[in-house]
Amino acid sequence: MLTVIVPCYNEEEAVGYFYPELIRYLKPMKIDYEILFVDDGSKDKTVEECLKLKEKDKKIRIISFSRNFGKEAAILAGLRESKGDYVVLMDADLQDPPKLLPEMYEMVSNGEYDSAATYRVTRKGEPPIRSLFARMFYLIINKFIEVEIVDGARDYRLMTRKMVDAILSLTEYNRFSKGIFAWVGFKTKYIEYENIERVAGETKWSFWKLFKYAIDGIVGFTTAPLRIATYMGTIVSFMGFLWMMFIVIKALTIGDPVSGYPSMMAIICLLGGIQLIVVGIVGEYLGKTYMESKRRPNYIIKEIR
Repeated sequence: MLTVIVPCYNEEEAVGYFYPELIRYLKPMKIDYEILFVDDGSKDKTVEECLKLKEKDKKIRIISFSRNFGKEAAILAGLRESKGDYVVLMDADLQDPPKLLPEMYEMVSNGEYDSAATYRVTRKGEPPIRSLFARMFYLIINKFIEVEIVDGARDYRLMTRKMVDAILSLTEYNRFSKGIFAWVGFKTKYIEYENIERVAGETKWSFWKLFKYAIDGIVGFTTAPLRIATYMGTIVSFMGFLWMMFIVIKALTIGDPVSGYPSMMAIICLLGGIQLIVVGIVGEYLGKTYMESKRRPNYIIKEIR
C-alpha cells in the first residue's frame, strides 16, 4: 500500500484540482493506496471540500486538528497515521507535481533506494529577495550541521516504511523535517524539476514565517551559533583589553583631554549590540529547551473521518 499524506491549511480552492491530478498518475501504478488529508485547523471550507472527495473515493481519510499547529505538526500526524508500506508527502497546491510519483515509486519499490526526494532547480515566480534568503539559508545551515540538506529540497518525497519508522523514533517537539530526513540517513535519490506556481489560492508562507522556520532549523540541528557567540565574545573582549591599554598609555604619556565622545558612543553601541545578539542566541536555545521540557503534544486531533 502507498499512503499519500497531504497537509492542508486553507486549501479549499486547491484540493479540487489536486485530487484528479493525483488520481491521474496514481491509478495506472496499479497499487493499493490511501489518501490522507491532514487539515491543519483551516478557517475556510477545506474540510468540506475533502469530504466531497471522500464521497467519490472511500480510500480518503481526513484528519482535522483542533486549531492551526503548523505544517511540521501536520506532517508528523500524517506519518503517525499512515498505514502504507510506502509513504509520500505532497502539498495540495500542485507545486509538487504528481507526474513524478510513478518514477519515485519505481526507484524505491525496486529496493535500490529507501527514499526518492525532489528539489527545485529554479525558483521562477518567487520574489527575488525571498530566493536570495533561501539560498543563504541553505549555504549557512550546510556549513554548520553534520548532514547535508539539498538546496531547493521540497518536503515532497516517497519513503519506505523503515525510513518512516526511523523518523517517528525522533520524538523532539521542535521539528525541522528537512533536517530530520537528512539526519536519519538511508539511501536517497534526488529528482530535479522546474519550479511550478500554485494552481489556486495563496501561499501561507510569508517572509517572516520562512525566516522563523530557518531559525528553528538552525537552532534545532546545531549548537554552532552558541560557539560563534563564544568566539565573538572572546574577540571583542581582547579588542576591548587592547583599547583599554591604549587609553592608559595615552593618558600617561600625552595626557587625556576631554574628547572622543563620538568614538566612545560608537564603541558602546557596538558592544551593546553584540551583547544583545549573544543573549538572543542563548535565549533561542533556552526557549527550545523550555518547550521540550513541557512535553506537550505537537498537535491535538479534533476528529478523524
